[in-house]
Amino acid sequence: MTEALFESTITSRPLLGRGKVRDIYAIDADKLLIVTSDRISAFDVILPDPVPGKGKVLTRLACFWFERLAGIIPNQLTGIDPETVVVAAERSQVRGRALVVRRLRPLPIEAVVRGYLIGSGWTDYQASGSVCGIPLPAGLQLASRLPQPIFTPATKAAIGDHDENVSFERAQADCASVLADLLAASARSGAEIATQARAAAIQLYTTAARHAAARGIIIADTKFEFGLDASGTLHLIDEALTPDSSRFWPADAYREGHNPPSYDKQYVRDYLETLDWNKQAPGPHLPPAVLAGTRAKYVEACERLTGESFVD
Repeated sequence: MTEALFESTITSRPLLGRGKVRDIYAIDADKLLIVTSDRISAFDVILPDPVPGKGKVLTRLACFWFERLAGIIPNQLTGIDPETVVVAAERSQVRGRALVVRRLRPLPIEAVVRGYLIGSGWTDYQASGSVCGIPLPAGLQLASRLPQPIFTPATKAAIGDHDENVSFERAQADCASVLADLLAASARSGAEIATQARAAAIQLYTTAARHAAARGIIIADTKFEFGLDASGTLHLIDEALTPDSSRFWPADAYREGHNPPSYDKQYVRDYLETLDWNKQAPGPHLPPAVLAGTRAKYVEACERLTGESFVD
């Protein structure tokens, strides 16, 4: 197992920014280098200890899904080897954990699809009987499977802030306002783009959920991100169907009315809930056993979904 990478230090390319997990560098006017670190966040706080190899697991799984789902919607991948765009001394930082991607204009929404009632969706349902304004049948329980997957967009919060569930109408309006210049040039509307994103997200989720179910994993919900090129064509960007962006449940442990064990960050959240912590930065340190347990969950999900052993 390679040494954990908390933060990349690429100097041969200009650094554009750092997210909760990914470091983004410029290559040229059309391409970016995205390095997936081993950072982990919980409750929207970046924790001080990385999970060794986590970034490589995320990259391996995201590439698996990008390839498998390419027939549904174009994606950001260029096929360029990341090791060819940095100097020799920096290649170990990108090996197995970086992608060279197209520069695309991101939509201002998180494209969340829910197949089961859990998390903030469960909270909304208890309060109103609906999620993001979508009415649901009465009498559903925690972790109930929904009659059909639903699209529940959210705002994109800054690091440290919380995403906010919004109505589809709000998502349409946000796309219209934030992307106004590009939409005008491509003769498209915010309503049209949001509608296309909704349809693509549900199709991506449905296809992936069917694949996962055959391998004993339930995808309870997931978050996609989309971007536009200059012509207004929608692309799948960022990551796709990883333990960071999805709730993966072992099918054999699923019971309606109970919060199932998962292959995602819930392992870390459950530990943090035992601490006297106000969920504000800086976050607490994670014990080695929690880091190892989290890594094991991510690796198991990757191996079960891809059907291949993970070696870093």
